[in-house]
Amino acid sequence: MTSGNRKVAVVGAALADCGRLDETTPYALHAQAARRALADSGLDRSVIDGFASAGLGTLAPVEVAEYLGLRPTWVDSTSVGGSTWEVMAAHAADAIAAGHAEAVLLVYGSTARADIRAGRRTGNLSFGARGPLQFEVPYGHSLIAKYAMAARRHMHEYGTTLEQLASVAVQARENAALNPDAMFRDPVTVDDVLSGPMIADPFTKLHCCIRSDGGAAVLLAAEEYVQDCRTPPVWVLGTGEHVSHTTMSEWPDFTVSPAAVSGRIAFERAGVRPRDVDLAEIYDAFTYMTLVTLEDLGFCGKGEGGAFVEKGRLRVSGGELPVNTDGGGLSAQHPGMRGLFLLVEAVRQLRGEAGARQVHRPDGHLPELAVASGTGGWFCSSATVVLGR
Repeated sequence: MTSGNRKVAVVGAALADCGRLDETTPYALHAQAARRALADSGLDRSVIDGFASAGLGTLAPVEVAEYLGLRPTWVDSTSVGGSTWEVMAAHAADAIAAGHAEAVLLVYGSTARADIRAGRRTGNLSFGARGPLQFEVPYGHSLIAKYAMAARRHMHEYGTTLEQLASVAVQARENAALNPDAMFRDPVTVDDVLSGPMIADPFTKLHCCIRSDGGAAVLLAAEEYVQDCRTPPVWVLGTGEHVSHTTMSEWPDFTVSPAAVSGRIAFERAGVRPRDVDLAEIYDAFTYMTLVTLEDLGFCGKGEGGAFVEKGRLRVSGGELPVNTDGGGLSAQHPGMRGLFLLVEAVRQLRGEAGARQVHRPDGHLPELAVASGTGGWFCSSATVVLGR
């Protein structure tokens, strides 16, 4: 095994079946995504010596690795919600660069939607009532309520409007209309979003992510394996991580997410600036997440997110900065922790494999740089990955 600062590439990326899957298991979705990502890479499974998984099994990732028939010598089971997979990608890239692993498989699968329909779980996910959370739980302070409070604060501080937040959902649906695998593709209007049933003020139903089943996998490998791959490499140029708080009382500013730190670190390490980026895949459990993450990553100034998104900049077709090009968690799929799906879509866009939703630069060429930024908890954690061709 070679030690040193090796370059690291994403050499395989794939989705398992997604959407409405009542007759499968999360283990099967893990396996399906893993097989497809490996086939996408063209490498033999024997090169995989690293494995990362979270969210399934008592001893994750041991159980999932066993199910897949893998015996890794490097593992990661970091679990920080929606930012889990960007954190894992950062850890894997560091391990490969240092020579501690050769090829690391990241994989996820969930039947979150089917489990609710079958009564295996409820629709309200509890994070427990021990530790610091015990001081908020008695007041019914749910995850969605926390995001709603943060959105209201942004509206108060900067004049952000409900119509501007709604435009995020409208543009996500426009992008999803170009994705044959998206769960919801019918167009929606700002009025549709505003007139929907209230979930947590100011969020109506269409301000919130959908619930689906599905899975995804990404294979990262050292640069010397690239020549044996079936597809062109997508290089990991820079990563950043940051955790902020778990209780709302410890969040210094509801209008600033931890992406303000993770993004700055990732861009500095990649040696690029936000204005160099061609597209962004951003965790969007709620419309406000997209808006504030765009601000914090530096695509617009603090407080300018509302004006930025209402101009149609997020669209694949004619958008200045296409965001969530597959339709995102608001329209395409959201089977629990969606961070790995952001990486898959970014890789497909950089390779030119996105079909009708393919982004092009103004000169007609394929995109050169993409950002995937995951968010966990209620803006508790963030990890950002800069990818390039």
